[in-house]
Amino acid sequence: MITFPQIGKRAPNFITVGVFKKRLGRIRLSDYRGKKYVMLIFYPANFTPVAPTELIALSDQVSEFRKLSTQILAISIDSPFSHLQSLLVSRKKGGLANLNYPLISDLNHTITTDYRLLTEEGLAVPGVFIIDKEGIIQYYTVNNLLCSRSINELLRIIESIQYVKKNPGQACPVNWQSSSFKNFYQYEQVLYSHPLKSKLYFKELYSSKKN
Repeated sequence: MITFPQIGKRAPNFITVGVFKKRLGRIRLSDYRGKKYVMLIFYPANFTPVAPTELIALSDQVSEFRKLSTQILAISIDSPFSHLQSLLVSRKKGGLANLNYPLISDLNHTITTDYRLLTEEGLAVPGVFIIDKEGIIQYYTVNNLLCSRSINELLRIIESIQYVKKNPGQACPVNWQSSSFKNFYQYEQVLYSHPLKSKLYFKELYSSKKN
């Protein structure tokens, strides 16, 4: 029996304590259902080398995610008080001062376990889960501890998910971007999800190439 989270299935719900703007409060994942997309950013712990670079970059671009009706929730196995301490420490000292989204505490490791990001040694590995407004997992990745994630790529993925939802029967080809990106490339031919109709895209794309 498959027990790990799957694309196209309901994301495991959770209720826990979060910290936002230096205030503690209860956060329930299901409260966003029917209202917003949710991007769960799992990271190993506060004050680790890579995590602050990602969390700060996400905060600096939070307006771009809000335009896509997406709520960011960053989750680690730290206590709420560790989160609060990290928010009180300046960025130049490795802290997360002025963060623009909540930090979620998974002190009992329940959430990290449900999303299958906890190792046998008790280490939480970095992961990203993008959940649509219906509470369904549309995308997830798991990272090496020392390899950062691309914020622009996460934006691109969310936009592509929303694009195919708004345009049934269409698909997003390699390196697809919306017009909101710099160096936007306008595809002249639509790629359809139907195998036969998709041949129109390949015919147009490769007709002038020697392949």
